[in-house]
Amino acid sequence: MKKQVFNPYLPLDTYIPDGEPHVFGNRVYIYGSHDKEGGDCFCLLDYEAWSAPVDDLTDWRCEGIIYQAKQCRHYCEERQDMYAPDVVQGNDGRYYLYYDLSGRGDHGFDGPISVAVCDTPAGKYEYYGDVCYPDGRPMQRFIPFDPAVINDNGHIYLTYGWGLGMDTHAPVMRKIMPGIMSKVFNKTVEEIRQEEPQSILGANFVELCGDMLTVKSEPVRILPALNNAKKGSELRKHSFFEAASLRKFGDLYYFIYSSHVNHELCYATSKYPDHGYKYRGVIVSNGDIGYHGRSAKDRLAATGTNHGSIEYINGKYYIFYHRLTHNTAFSRQGCAEEIKILPDGTIKQVEMTSCGLNGEPLVTEGKYPAAICCNLTNGKMPHLSNVQKGKYSPNVNHEGNTRFVKDLENKTLVGYKYFAFSGKTNVKVVTRGASGLFRVMTEPGKIVAEIPLEASDKWKESKGVSFMAEGVKPLYFEYRGRGKADFLKFILTGRES
Repeated sequence: MKKQVFNPYLPLDTYIPDGEPHVFGNRVYIYGSHDKEGGDCFCLLDYEAWSAPVDDLTDWRCEGIIYQAKQCRHYCEERQDMYAPDVVQGNDGRYYLYYDLSGRGDHGFDGPISVAVCDTPAGKYEYYGDVCYPDGRPMQRFIPFDPAVINDNGHIYLTYGWGLGMDTHAPVMRKIMPGIMSKVFNKTVEEIRQEEPQSILGANFVELCGDMLTVKSEPVRILPALNNAKKGSELRKHSFFEAASLRKFGDLYYFIYSSHVNHELCYATSKYPDHGYKYRGVIVSNGDIGYHGRSAKDRLAATGTNHGSIEYINGKYYIFYHRLTHNTAFSRQGCAEEIKILPDGTIKQVEMTSCGLNGEPLVTEGKYPAAICCNLTNGKMPHLSNVQKGKYSPNVNHEGNTRFVKDLENKTLVGYKYFAFSGKTNVKVVTRGASGLFRVMTEPGKIVAEIPLEASDKWKESKGVSFMAEGVKPLYFEYRGRGKADFLKFILTGRES
């Protein structure tokens, strides 16, 4: 059987969110944060890079740890977590990694933006310095957070910033700014007020000198946060929050970002790198909110932070983003979908799928981990806050070396998109927990088979059932039972009709 790749595209025990994809040579590299499986905070582990040949996105390779927090000169008890990074090749041929060394609580948004350097895309990076002014002062204007960098024909452009989200500190900040912001961002009230009326909140742009550290001028604002977005505008509904990423395709600059509603990656375009950006739309939501008009209450998975970017790989465009697991915002896994950039520069929102980078639907042969589901909903899935554990809901989880879908309750739908069906298909599942059944569907509401589930406190394989289906379709398992159940894997055997 042909090798396949699923979402998440890295192994199920790997948590690399905030993915910035870059093609260097004949490989695509993923640089991101590194969450701990089942962790209680963001970005607890050192940076680990992964790569794949540009002509085979099924063949991902771990490049190992490329940079450790303790290598940074700012490392201390209060600053041990490295947030979303980015990498760019300098004009000298070396590779530069931009990052924030942050902490928890009141430590995390005050910069500086630091830089590490390496001779290869995924070798051992070494601390190089901090982004600074020509006189050596650290560049900490606005909020130096989530740096992203591109080399545009020899010009090195850095974007960064932070805004108001629907969770985190936003409700408090709206009431008592700038007082509490002074504490969170380690700025004086006077420094914060000096930025009015544009505010310290928003997305920013600055060009760097050839040394990859020194800014050529003061940073400028390229997209406002919620507090400064024009009322009644589309941007007001999708204002900048975090996850700045700048790319250029053709003669347009694309600024990709996470909006204040938190679960979506949006984009704005301009013919200029440092001004003129217009909001264009949503690229992807990690709950499929907005896709074909879907409302937030009907989200198809738990939602939360989102961060990623676009890359052109072997003739196709892809959006990289992340999903949430463990019923928290702190164990995030990278996913990707192919997108189309239309002649007018627009991108239509794409849905989450299980096949992602595979390039075609999955085959109806073999064993599939239940944890590659792209839809997981009990009809009331939560938005997972950055600052507290979510309410009970079905989730992807782990025990030891086993990854599975946990805590299914009555009417929970577990969905996989897409499979290429051709006639008769046999299916078995491996579950544990209460007795009940799985309703098997190839479209919502269309039941093609039912799989009885026996009560068991250990993983148990069901008897096989058969159904007929033709063409490219999703595969859904709807749990029906009075107690909770866990879902480990399903086994498909396709047969020609």
